[in-house]
Amino acid sequence: MHGFTGKILHVDLTSKSLDIEEPTKDFYRYYMGGSLMGLYYLWKNTPAGTDPLAPENTLVFACSAATGLPVSGQSRCTVTCKSPSSGGVADSQAGGFWPKELKYAGFDGIVVKGASDSPVYLYIKDGKPELKDASHLWGKQTFEVDTILQDELKDKKIEIAQIGPAGEKMANFAAIINMSNRAWGRTGVGAVMGSKKLKAIVVRGNLKLNPANKAGIAALSKRGAKEFPGSDMEEFGRYGTPGVVMPQHADGGLPTRNWDAGVMAEAEMISGERLYDEILRDAESGKQDKKGRDTCYACIVRCKRVVDSEWNGNKLMHEYGGPEYETIATFGSYCGISDLHAVTYANQLCNAYGVDTISCGATISWAMECFENGVITTEDTGGIELNYGNAEAMIEMLKQTLNREGFGDVLADGSAKAADRLGKGHEYLLTIKGQELPAHMPQVKRSLGVIYATNPFGADHQSSEHDPMYTKPYYDSVYHKFLNQIGLNKPQPSKAMNPEKIEFALKTQYTYSAADTVSVCQFVYGPGWQMYGPQDMADLVSAATGWDVTVDEIQEVGRRRLNLMRALNAREGLSRDQDTLPKKLFKKALEGGASDGIAIEDEEFQNELNMYYEQAGWDVATGVPSRETLMSMDMGWAADDLGI
Repeated sequence: MHGFTGKILHVDLTSKSLDIEEPTKDFYRYYMGGSLMGLYYLWKNTPAGTDPLAPENTLVFACSAATGLPVSGQSRCTVTCKSPSSGGVADSQAGGFWPKELKYAGFDGIVVKGASDSPVYLYIKDGKPELKDASHLWGKQTFEVDTILQDELKDKKIEIAQIGPAGEKMANFAAIINMSNRAWGRTGVGAVMGSKKLKAIVVRGNLKLNPANKAGIAALSKRGAKEFPGSDMEEFGRYGTPGVVMPQHADGGLPTRNWDAGVMAEAEMISGERLYDEILRDAESGKQDKKGRDTCYACIVRCKRVVDSEWNGNKLMHEYGGPEYETIATFGSYCGISDLHAVTYANQLCNAYGVDTISCGATISWAMECFENGVITTEDTGGIELNYGNAEAMIEMLKQTLNREGFGDVLADGSAKAADRLGKGHEYLLTIKGQELPAHMPQVKRSLGVIYATNPFGADHQSSEHDPMYTKPYYDSVYHKFLNQIGLNKPQPSKAMNPEKIEFALKTQYTYSAADTVSVCQFVYGPGWQMYGPQDMADLVSAATGWDVTVDEIQEVGRRRLNLMRALNAREGLSRDQDTLPKKLFKKALEGGASDGIAIEDEEFQNELNMYYEQAGWDVATGVPSRETLMSMDMGWAADDLGI
């Protein structure tokens, strides 16, 4: 079979059984890999109503036909399970070298069920899996585990996906980490892995991939290499995601002081340019300079930050990478902190202990607003003065959270559960379906409000394209090339929320959804500003498999994945009632800058939701995909399970 290894590993940690499934070609064509394939196994193996931290929850790692091929942006893998945040679907992507190594080790995916009675790790080498004792790894941080296992297995080239101490203690926003700095971060997947006492999955292999059209793969790769120099993507590679700090600030969209404002007076102090100038480290030469960038397998972009500096006597280690924009915002502007070195140290701690930086930083900023307003006091925090701008207090509370000590034990459950546990602070929450908001503001990027609210696994900034891309200046200059491929050719005013803007949100959501199923990087493949577009995604899958894949099929794969997620959530009791924005966004207008005085109007928002549901083919009253919609995608079995 071209593109795929043709094998899925099934692991039952309760019985310690290891079984290999060989799915049909039709199965691979329909589910395509990645997120959609993971959803199938989650639905079929996890009974409705299962507690996310119970052994019956299924944890799936899934790659695609593109994974491991020599072309930029393909080394991605999706993790799927039930989320401890929402009780609905959990879905998270990560890159690095682990995804391609899983393919080289002989498998397209791993389905993990049950729970071990003692810590274990899964070791897969050249198609042969085995479970090994991990008692000696329990409690250790990620880079420490990397070093121990490389020595233990006598192989420096192994790739390791693991949980840190936070995952072992089932922090609600625990992540799964590979390379000590690539995170399956959102939705609490690390807590689920911790509940199974599965410390790590180690992969190593020498399988030779056999794409159907090697010349087609080479042509895509060469075109990217040719167009990259001097392009917007080269600029993105230079500054990485932190390069958007200053544009976000200028537009009034940099969340500051737990979203009281969209501007930060000291924004330049935490900018991507400042990070580039001061603390990047060259991963190849080992010297501190402005080339401090790392990459994922076979990717020319090299957008990952690598740092070398210190904060208050704490060394910033290059092994833990550097902060992305979201981390800079959540630990920086969210908390009113302009000390870039402190923010970078917070990023290091999160990667060492294994947590999602967005939810973790946002939870601390929520606690800061509670403290500023007297909802919590030093009696709650153990004497820590948790004021905005206090970097030392932020780091101390972060350490407590990562270790589940003191007030940090409360915050480790995330802000929504912390508010419930304390019985106060709900008015300051910035969560949807239990997950904290990322650092793009729907007051400024209007269509994100609908996407945040309806997204099956909570607010996510990488589930659709952002509004500015569909305004005339941006559309005419850059974005028409790829947006035209999915039928979007009527750019709208930035604040418009009409049927055309809803169509833009939904169709680009399908494209991003497909990218998570084809398992390609959304910073390289997408519907707008990226290096490759929807047609290239179709060409990549076609070249890998020998199938004749069109843009329409790519869009349909994305639609199929989104609808199966919504159907699974409906099975778990989630409906339109959970498709809402935090009350703070409706009640409190932003202060200062280009977004001064802006708040979201509830009546307008409800009308926008209605338009979105109608275009998606979902019941307007419940937000659940209709039977007709599911039948149109050959998912009548899901409709039958739902009884619709």
